[in-house]
Amino acid sequence: MQDFDSRKPLLLLATKNKPAIDISWFEQMKKRVFSFQKYMSLCALGVFILLAACNKIGEKRKRAEGEPLRVLCTTSIAADLAGNIAGGRAQVAGLMGAGTDPHLYKASEGDVIRMAQADIIFYNGLHLEGRMTDIFEKMSARGIPAVALSGGVPKERLLALEGARGVPDPHIWFDVSLWMLAAQTVRDALVEHDPPNALFYRENADKYLKELEALHTYIKTEAEKIPAERRALITAHDAFGYFGRAYGFEVMGLQGISTSAEVGARDVRNLAALIVRRRIPAVFVETSVPPRNIEALQAAVRARGFQVKIGAHLYSDALGLPNTPQGSYIGMARHNIDSIVKAFLDE
Repeated sequence: MQDFDSRKPLLLLATKNKPAIDISWFEQMKKRVFSFQKYMSLCALGVFILLAACNKIGEKRKRAEGEPLRVLCTTSIAADLAGNIAGGRAQVAGLMGAGTDPHLYKASEGDVIRMAQADIIFYNGLHLEGRMTDIFEKMSARGIPAVALSGGVPKERLLALEGARGVPDPHIWFDVSLWMLAAQTVRDALVEHDPPNALFYRENADKYLKELEALHTYIKTEAEKIPAERRALITAHDAFGYFGRAYGFEVMGLQGISTSAEVGARDVRNLAALIVRRRIPAVFVETSVPPRNIEALQAAVRARGFQVKIGAHLYSDALGLPNTPQGSYIGMARHNIDSIVKAFLDE
């Protein structure tokens, strides 16, 4: 399998046999850093208003003896993980529904109230929910534990957005082996805060970890059906870096780590030229990101006399609808790899 470093921006992903995009490293990094700084500024503005709502909330609720633990999660992906481990011994709910982009999600005053009524909060961390970080800290100060699922991932296994002051990529769930560490974080937190059900949580976690191990193996096996030199995954934004590193794909995104990053005409032109040179057969839209940029990319490729198809929607920052295969983490992950393999092999 060909070695590459998916932590690096698109320009640096090019190899000596694969020409790099004709755009300077400095210009690309400057744009990504600016987009991230703009995103964080907007986060701070929205959170300032919500912190006032936090101050209006009274004392932490007292959980009655025998009452199920109230677990509140930010994303649908986090809620699925907590639900698999908590089972029926806890009430698990999520703030964000199917298809919701966590990068852009603004917590409402009602969300703050729900957090204040929870016994424990699980969130992804690493600035995925950038507009809510201060609220989590406020809840922790009130005695409501807010647990980052990324907290159990060793720093050396995190990917960083180069040029953005070491800001880590938050999309850890795309490497199933990292999501297994998140599962252990959930297990340990539930055991700590609900000791009477500790054995139940441990048994559920053991069972789910085996399912995740099988999923990890499945994705690796399916990915190997595509020749290594052809594994170039082009999506709407840079959500799939961990996926690329774990399963041998060169990953390219029109936008940066955050979906708030802007895409310019030069980005589209240069990526279109790369697709034509490399004869890449497919690009992908994401369920939580508008398709307009990928559609513009397809049109730019067509203008160069080459046809690139848009593959099935990939799930990136949120699960599918409840009671569908894509409504679970395992179902979502299987859908993604199956869709990628189909798009590359059905030419």
